[in-house]
Amino acid sequence: MKLVLGSGSPRRRDLLRQVGVTDFVVRVPDVAEELPDGLSPRETVEAVSLQKAQAVPAAPDEIVITADTMVFLDGLRLGKPHDEADALRMLTALQGRRHIVCTGVTVRQGLAFLTRSEATDVTFRPASRETLLRYIATGEPMDKAGAYGLQARGILLVERVDGDVSNVIGLPLPLLDGMLSEFGLRLL
Repeated sequence: MKLVLGSGSPRRRDLLRQVGVTDFVVRVPDVAEELPDGLSPRETVEAVSLQKAQAVPAAPDEIVITADTMVFLDGLRLGKPHDEADALRMLTALQGRRHIVCTGVTVRQGLAFLTRSEATDVTFRPASRETLLRYIATGEPMDKAGAYGLQARGILLVERVDGDVSNVIGLPLPLLDGMLSEFGLRLL
């Protein structure tokens, strides 16, 4: 079976490669993430992941993997920052506090869809405005939900991660492995 990663995220490609999955193609879905109000964080990321899976063209023997990662602080979604001021607003709100990172994952083969999600608690260290501005100046926060990433300098803002680190990076690998097993595949 051929794997299709329905994502433009270089971090998701890297995570798959880190566990030895190198034989996959990338097809980026074009989805306008419009969601009804009142969804929980898990329901939100699951809905977007499912929308992405439905938008990826695939042959019947191909297995499509899609994901959507979002950061939630006090129940409010923090998406990708629009500009540096937005990144500073998000990072200022997160510093010294705990928040939740949720990723919805969908695995699809033909008309069979399986959607699940993972949630990880992340606690930021207190940080000065100067520190946050230096981090923003690296450009790293600009394409990441919540304006940070664990895989590089953003780890310096984090005090504690309770749960799956790969989830915070954008693809919860243990969850994905279990989902793929239901389609007869394993990551190991």
